[in-house]
Amino acid sequence: MTAAMFLGCACIAFGPALALYIFTIATEPLRIIFLIVGKANEGLKSINPDEEAPSMRLLAYVSGLGFGIMSGIFSFVNTLSDSLGPGTVGIHGDSPHFFLNSAFMTLVIILLHVFWGIVFFDGCERKNRYALLVVLLTHLLVSALTFISPHYGVSLLSAYMIMVLMGVWAFFVAGGSCRSLKLCLLCQDKDFLLFNQHSR
Repeated sequence: MTAAMFLGCACIAFGPALALYIFTIATEPLRIIFLIVGKANEGLKSINPDEEAPSMRLLAYVSGLGFGIMSGIFSFVNTLSDSLGPGTVGIHGDSPHFFLNSAFMTLVIILLHVFWGIVFFDGCERKNRYALLVVLLTHLLVSALTFISPHYGVSLLSAYMIMVLMGVWAFFVAGGSCRSLKLCLLCQDKDFLLFNQHSR
C-alpha cells in the first residue's frame, strides 16, 4: 500500500507538470536552453538565422513552470518520502488523507506558478502594478492557506478557486480568446500550444 500511495501521490502532484514539460518545452530544448541562459537572440541567430526570437510569453511560461516544479519538489519531497513508511498517518487523530491532500495542494501550487509567471511577466511588460499586486497577494494568500492544515477542504477549495481565476486571467493575457479555446477544444487549431509563438 505504501508504494501505491507514493506513486499515486507523485503522479497527482507532478503528472500534469511533467505533461506540460513534455508536450510544450521538451519539443524545442535548444531554444529553451538559450532562452534561459539569456543569450537567446544572438545564440539562435548564429545557429539558425531564419529562426525568430522566442517571445516573452514563452519565457513567462517556462519560468513559471520551472519555479512551480522547484516549489513542488521542495514542498512535497519529504511528505512523499514519508508515504513509503514506516508509520501510520492518522494515528493521533490526523486526517488519513494527508498524503492525498498534500499532493493536490502541490499540484495547485505548481499550476499557480505557471499562471503567476504569465500574469507577472505581462504586468511587468505593460507596467501594470495592479497585476503585479494581485500576483503577490494571491501568492501570499495561497501560502497562508497551507497553515490551516486540519481544514483541508477549505484550503484546497480556496486554492483551486484562485487557480481557476488566475488560469483564466493568464489565458487571456497570453493571447487566448473564446474563439481560440473553442478551436482548441474541437481539435481544429493548427497552432496549438506554444509551437508558433511570435515575439512581442
